[in-house]
Amino acid sequence: MSDLLDLFQPLQSIPLPVVVMRLVLAVGLGALIGWEREISARAAGLRTHMLISLAAAMFTIVAMELTHFPAGGSDTLQIDPLRLIEAVTAGVAFLAAGSIIFSGGSVRGVTTGASMWLAGAVGLASGTGDGLLAVMGTALAVVILWMVRIISTPAHEKHRGKAPAERPPATRDDR
Repeated sequence: MSDLLDLFQPLQSIPLPVVVMRLVLAVGLGALIGWEREISARAAGLRTHMLISLAAAMFTIVAMELTHFPAGGSDTLQIDPLRLIEAVTAGVAFLAAGSIIFSGGSVRGVTTGASMWLAGAVGLASGTGDGLLAVMGTALAVVILWMVRIISTPAHEKHRGKAPAERPPATRDDR
């Protein structure tokens, strides 16, 4: 029974309520970015962005906890926070690249890939406790995603030669 309890050791440096708040912040902000992608019927939507942001926050918290991990013997524990950022960025970039499709001379999914990458950055900021940076990044992302679509939709319709009312309704596969 003691061995089972050892699996659930308390955090070394960050109080549990702080960890919970950081994870909830990451999920909530990831949800805001994902919601915009969801209502646009993109392949990577609400759940994907929430999970990316949560994972990035968890990796950050784990890395921060490892800096307080008791080193055995005279060996010193060397921590490089930039390696964490590189690892999270590479992992999210791998997922984001999967959302980009090249077909018939056009590229689609780049904005969704970029929003996934941003969700990872929001998770990193949340995990380090920099909630203000995470909130500002999310707010700017939502403004960019919503406002640019509002501004650019009439221009796209004019370029295609059809008024919005004349265009048939788009299906999830058309977007």
